[in-house]
Amino acid sequence: MITLSVKRLNTLKAGFKNLKIAVVGDMMLDCYFWGDVKRISPEAPVPIVEVENEFYRFGGAANVALNILRLGGIPLPIGVIGNDNYGSIFSSLITESGITDEGIITDESRPTTAKTRVIADHQHVVRIDKESKQYLNKEIQAKVFNYLEAHIKDFDGIILQDYNKGVLTPWLIEKVIALANKSKVLITVDPKFNNFFLYKNVTVFKPNRKEAEDVLGLKIKNDEDITEVGQKLLEKLNAKNVLLTLGESGIAVFEKGKEEKRMPTKARKVADVSGAGDTVISTLTMAIASGANIYEASYLANYAGGLVCEEVGIVPIELEKLFNTVIEDIT
Repeated sequence: MITLSVKRLNTLKAGFKNLKIAVVGDMMLDCYFWGDVKRISPEAPVPIVEVENEFYRFGGAANVALNILRLGGIPLPIGVIGNDNYGSIFSSLITESGITDEGIITDESRPTTAKTRVIADHQHVVRIDKESKQYLNKEIQAKVFNYLEAHIKDFDGIILQDYNKGVLTPWLIEKVIALANKSKVLITVDPKFNNFFLYKNVTVFKPNRKEAEDVLGLKIKNDEDITEVGQKLLEKLNAKNVLLTLGESGIAVFEKGKEEKRMPTKARKVADVSGAGDTVISTLTMAIASGANIYEASYLANYAGGLVCEEVGIVPIELEKLFNTVIEDIT
């Protein structure tokens, strides 16, 4: 079991301030239409939603950047949007949040990735996705990498946030990891199914249970399976650390040459798991950059993931709430 003193927690908390973290990956816009259903359409047997409210939030890698900001860091999102209405809304959100948009590249050939949720009478009616899953063309890939390379000395850490929407190409993955290692900058990964085993030689690799099961072709049924999966991933990826998130079963942490550690979930009342993975990778990276070891960082990330699961919707973690909650629980 990991235990942290109040003194150690306060030291780590102070270290979070103004850490510069690059977030490379699939920038998304989450769109919400809320309303009521009072009748069925005469055109087809579907409900007519009378929209009363609409709003927009960061999704995907952009939500990771927002988590970094709320944790006291300085996020530098690096990715693409389209030259479209959703791209304009995304840019407005970036400006309003105070996050820099220097690493956001407009790609005329693809749409801004947007997920629109229609909610009526507290029921999720439908989700409409607008996206391209094609890899970025070579010119845009080069722009992404060149920006990262030009600013690598400014970064305290890099997060590769992959949702399989085409930004993290095999070429970019290899180049970015090599650059980070050469520059001695910590690099963490939140993967998806595609290119899973290309993320070699990183500081921390953080898959969830389903992702690990899918790529390894097995079911995690018990503690022995968890250990087997973690060790296989360490070996195959040559990662320094693997953090396997297990939903209600908490997390398992694997470090080269060290004993595996388990941590139970910290969610006291699960309301919504949306965005929890974004919060975990954000907190984990910030903690390591602040001087935490992998177990201390995982401990804090586990708490953070549990706290956001208690909220409805995709809500970023707040620095004060995270550390105050941890301190309350141990004193």
